[in-house]
Amino acid sequence: MSKDSKIYIAGHRGMVGSAVWRALELKGYKNLIGKTSKELDLRNQQAVIDFVSAEKPDIIIDAAAKVGGILANNENPYPFLMENLQIQNNLIDAAYKENTAKFIFLGSSCIYPKFAPQPLKEEYLLTDSLEPTNEWYAIAKIAGVKACEAIRKQFGKDFVSLMPTNLYGPNDNFDLKSSHVLPAMMRKFHEAKATSAPVELWGSGAPMREFLHVDDLAQAVVYAVEHKLPEHLYNVGTGTDVTIKELAETIQDIVGHKGDIVWDSTKPDGTPRKLMDSSKLQNEGWKAKVMLEMGIERTYDWFLKHIDTIKEVKLK
Repeated sequence: MSKDSKIYIAGHRGMVGSAVWRALELKGYKNLIGKTSKELDLRNQQAVIDFVSAEKPDIIIDAAAKVGGILANNENPYPFLMENLQIQNNLIDAAYKENTAKFIFLGSSCIYPKFAPQPLKEEYLLTDSLEPTNEWYAIAKIAGVKACEAIRKQFGKDFVSLMPTNLYGPNDNFDLKSSHVLPAMMRKFHEAKATSAPVELWGSGAPMREFLHVDDLAQAVVYAVEHKLPEHLYNVGTGTDVTIKELAETIQDIVGHKGDIVWDSTKPDGTPRKLMDSSKLQNEGWKAKVMLEMGIERTYDWFLKHIDTIKEVKLK
């Protein structure tokens, strides 16, 4: 692909899409396309077909999705299943029908079984049952992976799926009702910082999680843009994990909160551990570079700079 290749980034204003946009611009790609949800409703099949037919992008990067944490997934199973199916199926099918040269599908580590062996390998997909609290989102993403695999297998097209571990970074969602664990903790500790009030967190703190800075994922996407990867599915992670308790203490220290942490063990922990084996992509030439503490510091700096303006914060 040349630097003049036309690249459409679906979800270009989200955390992942905006990071991918920044990374491609820094590499010299100038022909980038983005549409807001008001300009293009990705749930509308005909609208997506018409858009792809008119623009004829060389590459489509699907960073668009309805996402959220345990609470949001638990309370909204139907939209997490149906809207994600609609978004990705419309994009994948339009890319196939319009003969798009390359399609990069972004998913999540939640596609793997709840009790799969650790670290998670790509071949563990569909070998056991999913984590019940987010199976709706996971099933949608699995369908996207299999659709890209099917097109690749039947028609030989360069459709590839990248499955990142837990992401964080600039443009994250800090709304406590729908955010993931790291930004939710950051907001809670920040709000309690002034009074040193105790911070209540869900679960026991024992589960282990792997966290990837979104800029590292963006570099993986750039790598997939610039190389034809030999397989259809790749994990994208750091290869190291921490307990939720360790994560909380790290964020607490960086934010400067001096109060107590109270763990509500009546709330669900989710999957006991989710560490990904990213050796396949690493062997191709990509590797994560942003260490967790540094990444959290960068994210908190961004949070403070945008505290009055970012969409979901709405601090008291």
